Amino acid sequence: MAILKVRRLQKSFGRTKVLRNINFSLEKGEVLSIIGSSGSGKTTLLRCLNSLEFADSGEIIVNGETIFDGGDPGQKRSEKALREKRLHFGLVFQSFNLFPQYTVLDNITLAPKLLKKGTDEEIKKTALELIESVGLKDKVNNYPGELSGGQQQRVAIARALALHPAILCFDEPTSALDPELTGEVLKVIKGLAEKHMTMIIVTHEMTFAHDVSDKIIFMDNGVIAEEGAPEILENPQSERLRAFLTSF
Repeated sequence: MAILKVRRLQKSFGRTKVLRNINFSLEKGEVLSIIGSSGSGKTTLLRCLNSLEFADSGEIIVNGETIFDGGDPGQKRSEKALREKRLHFGLVFQSFNLFPQYTVLDNITLAPKLLKKGTDEEIKKTALELIESVGLKDKVNNYPGELSGGQQQRVAIARALALHPAILCFDEPTSALDPELTGEVLKVIKGLAEKHMTMIIVTHEMTFAHDVSDKIIFMDNGVIAEEGAPEILENPQSERLRAFLTSF
């Protein structure tokens, strides 16, 4: 059974249709990369999955549980209900979004402590393991302002993993980084893929998307214009995808 099913998802902002009848599924352990030009709907799709935006219609199903049903006006949207739905997904933003007043360790343990995801000792132990796994063992007590952009993004990845999401989402995780720092973040993501972490990655890194993904979706003007195995990047079937790839 698919870990994620998205059915007939539609979203508009005013008269602008941003998502048009989006349908796809994702199996446990798979990596899906979403590519496309700016304004094609990629980030809005991620935000709808994470309940940061609400689609106008359609369904989002995780592990057999419908977490969004556009046809049910009575579905719960209380802060508690939204928090529970968001726990299915971890989201790593392009701009890190770390708390500058907290250390690396505190940034990672804050949410698990607030949500009572274990004892303080258990949460700290998990956090330290995650910090080591992203190569920042010597930065536990540093503050974000003392870290490079690549290091901050690795902390953000560890923070997202600390809540044990079913699906880890990345929204252009390297767009704010220079090429040298991009490599260290992509290495962490590739390591997660090798451990069969289920992931959705919005990215402009075509070589990386080809190498790490099980599936690729190309979005254009709010629709899925082409999807398939990574080989679609080598042999695109649509004129739009061919034109998009020539821009790199």
